Amino acid sequence: MKKRIRWIAAHGVVRYGAQKAAKAGDLQAMLVADPATRADPRQVFEKIRASGPLVKTRISNITVDHQLVHELLRSDDLRVTEIGATLPKPLRWIENRTRSKALHPLKPPSLLSVEPPEHTRYRKLVSSVFTPRAVAKMREMVQEKADSLLDELVASERRVDIVDKYCAQLPVAVISTILGVPDEERQKVLEFGEMAAPSLDIGLSWEQFNQVEDGLEQFDAWLAGHLAELRRNPGDDLMSQLIKAEDDGVGLTDEELRATAGLVLAAGFETTVNLLGSGIRLLLDNPDQLTLLQDDPSHWVTAVDEMLRLESPVQLTARLAKHDVTIEGVPVAGGDLIILILAGANRDPKVFDDPYRFDVTRTNANKHLSFSGGRHYCLGAALAKAETEVGLKTLFDRFPHLQSAGEGIRRDTRVLHGWASLPVDLGEPATAAHR
Repeated sequence: MKKRIRWIAAHGVVRYGAQKAAKAGDLQAMLVADPATRADPRQVFEKIRASGPLVKTRISNITVDHQLVHELLRSDDLRVTEIGATLPKPLRWIENRTRSKALHPLKPPSLLSVEPPEHTRYRKLVSSVFTPRAVAKMREMVQEKADSLLDELVASERRVDIVDKYCAQLPVAVISTILGVPDEERQKVLEFGEMAAPSLDIGLSWEQFNQVEDGLEQFDAWLAGHLAELRRNPGDDLMSQLIKAEDDGVGLTDEELRATAGLVLAAGFETTVNLLGSGIRLLLDNPDQLTLLQDDPSHWVTAVDEMLRLESPVQLTARLAKHDVTIEGVPVAGGDLIILILAGANRDPKVFDDPYRFDVTRTNANKHLSFSGGRHYCLGAALAKAETEVGLKTLFDRFPHLQSAGEGIRRDTRVLHGWASLPVDLGEPATAAHR
């Protein structure tokens, strides 16, 4: 009963309200509750854009303007939100008193939901471990994992679900190495990630809500045991280093460590698996762009930024006004929510020519906002880009005749964006002499 009450307060009321508002034509509600809009949001993005830099909706305020999103991600007038913070007071009271004690990516002390001074201390400690040198070393490991997985695909049937067999397996291998997870437990990490993926969404169905709650609770319990084992027997993995890291003699508490490890999983696995799948689909749908990359591999770095721009793995983020403020002529009261649609900003024609076209030679593709910005800029951005570049280049070098073998299935999430399934025909693998 307690769980059902929490679902009603945190999601059920929002779900019903969004569905009703979507039918009435509310643009933000359509992005939340209309399946057709979620599948192809272009029309709604452009209606929002035509309505002004910042648009008031029945739910909150919303923007797809690149310049404004860039500024608001760095604004000291705004702060990140946390689970339940934007609900009406009665629902917030219910949600807070029925909330699970398990970790959640939008619950403090997660880096996604805290501000300075806590955020400054956490990020400094995590940054001391995720150094450019450490990421460069990981690139070699990504290549080894990619080669190993593709060796297995060579021996498999030609038709496979590339998300299941490759896109999910590569980042989970990398993240497991970072977290010091033994090989035999990596499948657990994969399952936890899949169960918890909708945790960033609002308006979840009862079934989705139960899946998320179960996934987060199981992961939290497993993670507590894993961190205890690393304390007893530390390795050379980054999580063991983070356990020992200190700033002026103060390290992360056990709760802070669990929150950080949980975020590394969510951000490092979920976003990368989505980016790999979306990148494959973009290249298969645009064979001329794949040919450009095969003829001149120097374009791969730009291609990854273009994939991030056009198919942002994280579609949106949210900020709360710290106090009353006027933004682009729109009054925003303290505590009001502002939704920053990263995917819409990444298609702003004022910044990107022909913004809905996929172009691996686009000179300003790196102006995308897919990794957020300011003090909350993604710590794992360099690793995600390296995984995608190495993972996709190696895949298409090994299987140059790879083709789509079906429509595929989109993920049923709103914040995270990608493919749940993508059937392909691998074709004949390249011989060693032609790789």
